[in-house]
Amino acid sequence: MATTLSPRTETPTQPTARKPGRRGRRLERRNWLGSVMGWFWLAVVVIPLYWIVVTSFKEQSDYFAQNPLAPPQQWTLDNYRLVVESDFPRYFLNSVVVAAGTTVPAVLVAFMAAYAIVRGAGSRLLAVVNGLFMMGLAIPLQAAIIPIYLLIIKLHLYDSLAAIVLPSIAFAIPLSVLVLANFVRDVPRDLFESMRVDGAGEWTMLWRLAFPLTRPALVTVSIYTGLTVWNGFLLPLILTQSPDKRTLPLALWTFQGQYSVNVPAVLASVVLTTLPIVVLYAVGRRQLVGGLSAGFSK
Repeated sequence: MATTLSPRTETPTQPTARKPGRRGRRLERRNWLGSVMGWFWLAVVVIPLYWIVVTSFKEQSDYFAQNPLAPPQQWTLDNYRLVVESDFPRYFLNSVVVAAGTTVPAVLVAFMAAYAIVRGAGSRLLAVVNGLFMMGLAIPLQAAIIPIYLLIIKLHLYDSLAAIVLPSIAFAIPLSVLVLANFVRDVPRDLFESMRVDGAGEWTMLWRLAFPLTRPALVTVSIYTGLTVWNGFLLPLILTQSPDKRTLPLALWTFQGQYSVNVPAVLASVVLTTLPIVVLYAVGRRQLVGGLSAGFSK
């Protein structure tokens, strides 16, 4: 009798898992080291912030009598009341006026300049203008503070908020042009050509096409410029003299001199000064970081 042989079935073999070699274990150790260093850096950042906030609610006697990191035995708002009664609302309003008076004109001028530079890419004059804007990035404020001071004196603007706003606009425009030009350059040319066929001019294409498509970049540049001007210290220090023209950073410096012994009052002024910045950064953090990284990565 003939016997039939059944075909031999082979079961697929599963690949055997490799044991991590020396290189994998080395990478794993590096990750652990990175995690430890990350937590260490978080503690370095958070502990001083915690100390500032907690100490601002302490009485002066409690600050010198107990552990600096311990919560206050009796929470008090006297330090904040003292700061607010020391003409703090006027300083806050001055900072708002300077920040808004710098951000709005600087962003609008930079947006129109970026549009002109991108749309007139073949113009030699616009190329020279773009080069001048880029040269502005290489000039620090500290190097130009003496010429700025002399110009402000000649213009009879010394000891006024306009003396702070005008140089701040000039130093905010170059970086804004750099960021906005990269975003305007990403707008498809076909959209401009289609609007031109419909009879639209450059001004119409600027505000009805480029402006809506580059709105994230405009928000990013506005937040960055506003934060930079809000934290500005050198221009208010050099170009103003009257107490009613002080901005918050300069007022914070005077608080430190006025209440050098009352540390909780000084830290209360620090909290009130940085609170608007923290709120603004928390609201626009994603747009700020995303817009800047996208603009510089092109």
